[in-house]
Amino acid sequence: MIEIIEHTADIRLRVSAKSLQELFTEALRGTMGLLHPQKSGRRIQRNLRVEAPDTTVLLVDFLNEALVSAHAHREGYDDAVFSSLTETSAIARLTGNEALAFGEEVKAVTYHEAEVRRDPNGEWSTMLVYDL
Repeated sequence: MIEIIEHTADIRLRVSAKSLQELFTEALRGTMGLLHPQKSGRRIQRNLRVEAPDTTVLLVDFLNEALVSAHAHREGYDDAVFSSLTETSAIARLTGNEALAFGEEVKAVTYHEAEVRRDPNGEWSTMLVYDL
């Protein structure tokens, strides 16, 4: 489940999922959705590898790498397949479409309020704040 929470200069996204992999994938979809990419019909794939000291930093860094890649290559990603995902490392293949343009400028995912949590029922969640 993804819930957009608007703020004056930021947007907050609350993401929850049944698994860590699903949390990362849903967070990627939410991030790319904020860009409002105008997609072409051409499908693309992009490999991404990120390491970090903990799961929260890993998620934020993963999303920021995806944002940088999206802008650099003019691509919008709608899925991620992880060949490896641990608490400190992610290796993924992102898939999506070429982007003709982006409807929104998203500068970065911030560390503010970010904390990947797992509740007693095993559900994963986090709050993400985006700098616009």
